Amino acid sequence: MRKRNPEKGNAVIETALMLPWLFFLFVGIIDFGFFTYAAICTQGAARVAAMEAAATSESATQSVACQAALGEMKTLPGASGLTGCATAASQLSDALPVYVGVPVVRDNATTPPCADCDGTTPTRKSVVVSVTYRTLPMIPIPGLMQGRWHFTRHAEMRLP
Repeated sequence: MRKRNPEKGNAVIETALMLPWLFFLFVGIIDFGFFTYAAICTQGAARVAAMEAAATSESATQSVACQAALGEMKTLPGASGLTGCATAASQLSDALPVYVGVPVVRDNATTPPCADCDGTTPTRKSVVVSVTYRTLPMIPIPGLMQGRWHFTRHAEMRLP
């Protein structure tokens, strides 16, 4: 008669108990990576929109900034192939996940003043643009990450 090994089959049980946790960790890493990429793209889009608005000087419109931002965000899910932006941040949807705020011109007289404004050069002006992106619904992790985020980034660029 052979002796039975009392530890035989433990690896299968341990794997069965750990597999859900490993899957949960893997999904969290994918979600976190996507949200990080979306935040970086939104910041880049705000910078490009501010540059474009500054290049068109004080006549910059929301549509000019929107087109510049969309060019930068074309790799994000839901933003590829868009031809326009939402008209208000409250109107973001799956069909229009991008909102670009109206470019705001700042100088010494505005509150807050432009970033480069100081008492020595009263004629300096800058333009500020904000970009908001609504992410796709991802798998939520209770207590850590919700299923969908809104990223809003601002960029300021000096007028020539």
